Amino acid sequence: MPGSGFDEWVAAFEAEKARREWIADPEWGHGVELPAVVVRSLQKFQVGEDGDGANLRAKADLAGDAAYSAAVRLFVDEERNHARLLAELLGAAGAPLLDGHWSDRIFVRVRRLLGLRTELMVLMVAELVAVEYYRSLRDGLADPLAREVTGRILRDERRHIPFHVQRLRQSFGEIAPSARPFAQLAWLLLALAGALFVAVDHGPALHAVRASRGRFLGAVARHARVVGARMAAREGRAVADPQAG
Repeated sequence: MPGSGFDEWVAAFEAEKARREWIADPEWGHGVELPAVVVRSLQKFQVGEDGDGANLRAKADLAGDAAYSAAVRLFVDEERNHARLLAELLGAAGAPLLDGHWSDRIFVRVRRLLGLRTELMVLMVAELVAVEYYRSLRDGLADPLAREVTGRILRDERRHIPFHVQRLRQSFGEIAPSARPFAQLAWLLLALAGALFVAVDHGPALHAVRASRGRFLGAVARHARVVGARMAAREGRAVADPQAG
């Protein structure tokens, strides 16, 4: 698929990898003080960020776009780096890592059910949730190390959304015009279900950083509507992203 636009994403991911290596890691030796409910929440998120992405990489290979496949591998590397950062942060707090969690097992099974489009839609839900979750922690935690780590992850998650949008926009273009509104509705329902689950499961942590469940749900829902419009937009039609910047 020459000219698909993913060569630019490969360059962007590689530039970000070089930037990470240049700035090096936070000073883990300073330690971190976190509320117990935030520790439990981060332990679950750390499990979700950790994985080799083998299923996604295999589906990306089948899409027949070498640049997209390369970009997906770099995306997976960034997600694994998030897992590493969270592991280090939890270690600095004296908290153990979880071997696994039932919510992550369900998430993985759902996103592997069908093809690349379904997997990316479920991944996109995770990205939208992550943006609001890490933003809430970055803005609500007092500890400087915790704010630095969540800020670093937030920066990456924001960049991932337009990456997935670009591929999903191509995929939505393959759907019959009459079916696209239903696909967009399915996306919104999926996003709301994912956000509701996280709001309930991680509500105590959100409360600890002065971010209510309702505010969290509202923010994810607003972003999901915009992302859905961008995925379904015709070529040449621009839709602003409220999370940009």
